[in-house]
Order: sequence, then C-alpha cells, then structure tokens
Amino acid sequence: MKHITDRFFNSKWGVFNHYLYHEQNRAGSAVNQNAGTTDWNKCAEELDIVKIADGLQAAGASYYFFTVMQGTKYMAAPNAVFDEITGCRAGEAGCRRDIPLELADELGKRGIDLYLYFTGDGPYRNEDAARRFGFTEPRKNVTMDFVLKWASVLREYALRYGDKVKGWWIDGCYRDAFGYNDELLEPYWAACKEGNPGCIIAMNDGVYDDRAVKNYAGEDFVCGEFNDFEYVPPSRFINGAQAHILAPLGVSPDGSPWGGWCKPGIKRSKEYMADYINRVNRAGGVVTVDAALYRDGSFDEGQLEVLRFIGESLRS
Repeated sequence: MKHITDRFFNSKWGVFNHYLYHEQNRAGSAVNQNAGTTDWNKCAEELDIVKIADGLQAAGASYYFFTVMQGTKYMAAPNAVFDEITGCRAGEAGCRRDIPLELADELGKRGIDLYLYFTGDGPYRNEDAARRFGFTEPRKNVTMDFVLKWASVLREYALRYGDKVKGWWIDGCYRDAFGYNDELLEPYWAACKEGNPGCIIAMNDGVYDDRAVKNYAGEDFVCGEFNDFEYVPPSRFINGAQAHILAPLGVSPDGSPWGGWCKPGIKRSKEYMADYINRVNRAGGVVTVDAALYRDGSFDEGQLEVLRFIGESLRS
C-alpha cells in the first residue's frame, strides 16, 4: 500500500543546513568566514546556491533541509504577511532574495528534493515583532490568536513554493513548554497542505533521549531530533508516522552534547556514519545529517568527505 512518505523513505538519507542571521551573519560564528555582521540582504546575496547544490550532488544526497527562519525576524525569503503584521519594510526582515525558491529550482535540476524548516514560536528574539504576533518571552501559553497570525506567514511561503517543496519540519511545537496541543498545531498543518497537499509534515516536541515521538495526530513523519547518531527506530512507522532521525555531525565547541548543530568538525567517523544510516534504513527509518554551511554556501571539507563516503557506501 502506498504511503505519503514513500518518496522520503526511499531517499534513505539527506542533509540539513542551518542558514540564519545569528549563524552565518554573526561575527565570530564558526560559519561566518570572518565576514562580520553585515546587512541581512548583503549576507543573503553572498550565498552561492550553485555551490550548495554542487556539494549535495557530490555527496549523493537525495534531499536537503533548509531553514527559512529561527527565532528572529530575519528570514531567508520575503514575506508580505509578516511585513504587514509587524510594520517592517520590504527587505527589512525577510531578505529581498528568495533563497528557498532559487534552491528548489537549482536542486530540481539535479533530482534533489527540497524540504524546509520553520518554527512554532515566531520571531521571539525581536521584541517588537514578537509582541505584534502575540508570543513573547518567556514564551508560555501559546494562544490561537498567535498561531493563526504565525500560520498566515507560513501559508504565504507554502502557497508560493507549492510542490517545489516536498515537506516541512516545524520546530518549537512544544506541548509542555509552550502549551501546544493538536488544535493549536492544526493551522500549521493546514497552511502547508494548502500549498502542496502531497507534502509531508513533522512538528517538533523537542529532544527525547531514547525514542522518536509523534507529536501531532496528522503529522506524516516524526521530527526525530537527537544530539547524536545512536538511536535506531523499532520499525518504519511510529504511531503511523514515518520514522526519521535528525542529528548533528558537527562538534560542540564547549563539549556539550547539544552544541554541535551548524558546527564544523566530525563527531562520528565516516565508517560509523555509513553503518549507522544503513542500520536505520534496514529498520525502516530515514536519517538526516545536520552539517555546517559556511556563509558563501560551501561545506566543511571534512564533513563533506564523510557525506561523500555515506553516499558511496549506500549506493554500493
């Protein structure tokens, strides 16, 4: 019997990159390339989409996750709804360049699927923007009013990209910390499906040490956020959702178990990674590897070597 996640399941593994104002555009960040903090539009214009696609193709990745935003008003594409709600000028928050749209077209030429990352807690790091959406620090007790406003931002993106985007990984959908429930999560699901009824969706409830969790009744695959590549799912489906693992390959600068996201370095050897992904695949799961993306669109060479080895090993 066909399942909406069959395409994702058959992909076996892919790559995730954080591309964010407070990473690539922060002075001193491991992925800033000594460019300092500049105008967000200048930073976005410097990103080489072809270089990203070349790296993914060299690695043999079948799909790619890219962040639209996380925590701030600075997004990787323009959004008129966001500007209207916050009073931002065009290009002030969402950059003028539509990076996901360019990525979808470039990756499509190479047969690589694009998935996007969004969040469920809005632009909380920017006080005025957060206040206008109605979800501010300390981010407790999310309301339907906030959800509907924030889902309208997501809807604009989903409608624009249509079936160019194969799925969405929505972070910050925390039940205990924020008070999310199925009713409050439904507008995000509806926004994504309106843009592409065939897209697949996961909504993150955080890191669980020993299991992957289905967080929303309608989600198609589990977020599966972990800090390392150790967990192997018991079967392809977890309460009806495709089993999936997302963890960072990078090394935490401070030695913390959670600090490897978007960082260079190699937490696990290439042999270990190929074997781990193969074991997860045999169990019915899919693995996404978070790697460092430098400001210009290049990958960390050591990590790219690991990704190439994974691709070659799984093809043989």
